[in-house]
Amino acid sequence: MNIQGQAALVTGGGSGLGEATARELARLGAKVAVLDLNMDNAERVAKEIGGIAVHCNVSDPDSMAQAIETAAAAHGPARILMQIAGIGTAKRVVGKDGNAAPLEEFAKVINVNLIGTYNAARLFAAACAKLDPMEKDGETDGARGVMVFTASVAAFDGQVGQQAYSASKAGVAGMTLPMARDLAQHGIRVCTIAPGLFKTPLLASLPEPVQASLAASIPFPARLGKPSEFAELACHIVSNDHLNGEIIRLDGALRMAPR
Repeated sequence: MNIQGQAALVTGGGSGLGEATARELARLGAKVAVLDLNMDNAERVAKEIGGIAVHCNVSDPDSMAQAIETAAAAHGPARILMQIAGIGTAKRVVGKDGNAAPLEEFAKVINVNLIGTYNAARLFAAACAKLDPMEKDGETDGARGVMVFTASVAAFDGQVGQQAYSASKAGVAGMTLPMARDLAQHGIRVCTIAPGLFKTPLLASLPEPVQASLAASIPFPARLGKPSEFAELACHIVSNDHLNGEIIRLDGALRMAPR
């Protein structure tokens, strides 16, 4: 797909990997809707890239549906969905106090990361499937849109305490291929990026010695990933029409230790 001129939705677009992706899409000529719960962040990014800011809770059906409608009213129907919104937590199954981890904390992470991804995908896909196929180089192969999900290396080698996060991201990875197969009839591609350790605002807030220790665990390059590198891959997936149903680790060959 040629990104130039296309309408794109970026969930979690107000910071971190989402912000970098929104900026890269705009640089490539897309009309970007920055979807986020934090409207201050969303409005800052949207203003700087010439997009629009839309309040959105990906795990809420009505909120996500309204966000898609609001973005479409401003930019036209979206052909691109970058599903990057998510949360993380670390909680041992049995705490130091001997008590079991609270079930509601596990459920919250699953609800945002996994159910939120499916919710955004189903609503985007339903709208996208109604659009006419696109032309590229004067030809059409029935393509209508692209979705890029965000998993994590924790989906494959999660650390102690990451049960909820790893399960949620493994779920995102697990539904990538079946969803790509499901939506093939509508010309909608689906891929997932599984990032490793990236210098997001969360990691950047850690003390320098901690950041250095994390970076040293990455074989090569031995540094934290740059959000711009995630954004470049996300946009390449959109541009490369034969990438479909794939989960791509973006981690510098990192394999997480147990703790």
